[in-house]
Amino acid sequence: MRYSRHKRVRAKIFGTARVPRLCVFRSSKHIYVQVIDDEKSKTLAQASDFELKNTSNRNDRHNLKQEKKEGTPKPLTGKVAVAYKVGKLIAEKALQKKIKKVVFDRGGYKYHGRVKALAEGARKGGLKF
Repeated sequence: MRYSRHKRVRAKIFGTARVPRLCVFRSSKHIYVQVIDDEKSKTLAQASDFELKNTSNRNDRHNLKQEKKEGTPKPLTGKVAVAYKVGKLIAEKALQKKIKKVVFDRGGYKYHGRVKALAEGARKGGLKF
């Protein structure tokens, strides 16, 4: 079902050099994000939870908890907090390459949980959707 949703979304979303596509892939353990120029079929920037500090040890990775997000009653924990940090990381990398505006491709996933946290982290980092 995710694959058919992803095909439907990709039929409508296209990234250019001026406004590239922010593509999300979520596995059961990790989250990956890329900024893609579809005209040239080039990946302009990428980030994943492997790039965060202390991700080599599973227990250390889960110590990245307690990311307090503005406007939320409780702090983000676990994989959602990691996704939020990955969103901030991709925003930082995109801004270094002078990319300020992107088209969000949720990859057929529901806009909820880790995907939503990643998008909010990218917005907080300075990207415009």
